[in-house]
Amino acid sequence: MKRTTDQRPSIDGNGMPDSKKRALSSEEAVARFSDGLFDPAKQKKYTDAYAKSSPYLHGVICPLIEPSLLRSVRDEVQEHLSFTEKETDIYKIFQSGDLANLDGLDDSSLSKLPSLLKLRDAMYSARFREYLSSVTGSGKLSGKKTDMAINIYTEGCHLLCHDDVIGSRRVSYILYLTDPDTPWQKEWGGALRLYPTTTKKDAQGEDVKIPSPDFSLSIPPAFNQLSFFTVQPGESFHDVEEVYHYREGEDKSKKRVRMAISGWFHIPQEGEDGYEEGLEEKLAARSSLAQLQGRGDIYDLPQPKPVSWEVPEVSGKGKGRMEEEAAEGNEFTESDLEFLVQYLAPSYLTPDIAEEMSEAFGNESSLSLERFLNEKFASRVSAYIEEQERQGLPASCEEIQATTEWTVAVPPHKHRYLYQQAAEGDTSNPIKELLNVLFPSQSFRKWLALITGVDHLKTHNFLARRFRRGADYTLASGYDGEEPRLEFTLSLTPTTGWEKEVEEEDEDEEEDEGEGEKREPKNKAAESKKDAAQETAEHPSVGGYEIYMAGDDDEEDEDEDEEHADQVLRPKKTKADPAIYRSAGADEDDGILFSSQAGWNRLSIVLRDSGTLKFVKYVSANAKGDRWDVTGDIEVEFDEDEDEDDGDDE
Repeated sequence: MKRTTDQRPSIDGNGMPDSKKRALSSEEAVARFSDGLFDPAKQKKYTDAYAKSSPYLHGVICPLIEPSLLRSVRDEVQEHLSFTEKETDIYKIFQSGDLANLDGLDDSSLSKLPSLLKLRDAMYSARFREYLSSVTGSGKLSGKKTDMAINIYTEGCHLLCHDDVIGSRRVSYILYLTDPDTPWQKEWGGALRLYPTTTKKDAQGEDVKIPSPDFSLSIPPAFNQLSFFTVQPGESFHDVEEVYHYREGEDKSKKRVRMAISGWFHIPQEGEDGYEEGLEEKLAARSSLAQLQGRGDIYDLPQPKPVSWEVPEVSGKGKGRMEEEAAEGNEFTESDLEFLVQYLAPSYLTPDIAEEMSEAFGNESSLSLERFLNEKFASRVSAYIEEQERQGLPASCEEIQATTEWTVAVPPHKHRYLYQQAAEGDTSNPIKELLNVLFPSQSFRKWLALITGVDHLKTHNFLARRFRRGADYTLASGYDGEEPRLEFTLSLTPTTGWEKEVEEEDEDEEEDEGEGEKREPKNKAAESKKDAAQETAEHPSVGGYEIYMAGDDDEEDEDEDEEHADQVLRPKKTKADPAIYRSAGADEDDGILFSSQAGWNRLSIVLRDSGTLKFVKYVSANAKGDRWDVTGDIEVEFDEDEDEDDGDDE
């Protein structure tokens, strides 16, 4: 998944306006780096190591900066800069609110950061750019286009798999500012992890690189360490390991603050040595084209396997029975109720509750139903999942696929989780019974049509999923179908700590003499839409929630076709980064349309329109268990006559 980035202003050869310009001689620049860094023998050592590195070209230099200067930089950052938490589908970090780009600071602000400015001038000096270009063999680097930010990772912070390919980036780097007096421990996490790729053939027979779901190299942080690599399209996949929470008995005085200066060196800009006219546009186009073409999509897992849900037409023997079934359409029969009551809570099968659900879904295009499965079947599911978690899983994805029934969703720059697809007739455990018996049934189809008001449910595609703590997620992906589609998620996560506990007074209201409980259909779309950031703030280290968000504002015509506008979860127009929701201000639209925390026995149903983004947030290692669910994508067809009638009513 690519992410857009702010465009940094091109200023002058040192990346600063004249009032901030401080051109460094070669001697001045060298003095700001560690002793001997530029010695030919040491430079050759780093160059040779870089050329032999794997899984792709990268390097590590430690120490990089003259130690007293870097200590001063760290002190200035801690004293004068404030950091704001930002959370998206792909990361959770603390970022400086006034230091996203050093070039943008005024003279008054810079006066408080003299050491940081010295460091920036040294990093983008001609002397060091020549040095880094020589070590990496990547070509000349720009001193005009600077790209530097300070990020802080504390417990629970992370950055998921991506390749850094955006625009004119040529070399990525991270310079660590961790506590110099308390060495960072490997078991704290926060490592830069590199992913190997496998070369395969795309649909046109051309080579395409597919990243592995497992990283092959982990580089822990260390004070004054520079980690860097050449940005390589489709190859330089990496992530930042979660910074783990303290465990019981650990010394909390040793603060786990992964502070780092990170950024990019870009290709030479106009007027600089090495500038190639049109190269930046060519790189940007190639990056975007590769993303749009999805050349490696044929190797994505899982691949959809839609199955028809329509009653088949038959002739000859048995025709009468089929015609009778087709004539019934979505009408419930006694046999439908007898079948569904084996699985669903009885209250969801009563006419009055069904009517309430239908009305709620018509208003919000979404439903959230608590205690969806009946107690008897739910207890079977819970016992099975708890036993699976007690047994545990192998550490690597390769071992999981070799020794269990689970398949790993790939590639990791789109998603990673364990899944099982529907297999007719397999009822070997209660999860598979849901996947292969309940959800594909005509009885469930009729029930779903009844409570959503969408009569024509054409095909279905079901998955059972398991998101491992400390490993799994889905990044924001869009839906581009011409018609809206129904999507549901039955969350089956038995562990606690994912969300606020149900209020006792609500539990009292749910009691019922017949079943011992009454499961009122509560539409939580409105609750989840009103600042999901506030909801998740109470559980910042766990994740695992599923979110629907408005997509990019592509500035469509205001007079666009509004068919089904009152029926679907339609993305609102927004100018914000579509994936950022945590840092939205009180008066700013966070873009969230619907969200649902991982929980036990909750069914969420959404009518999703084209362009709407969806993701499942990375599950923290601090969660008490894995996130389990069964999901379904259902192709629907709207009756044109019904649409016309709706228009007349309006």
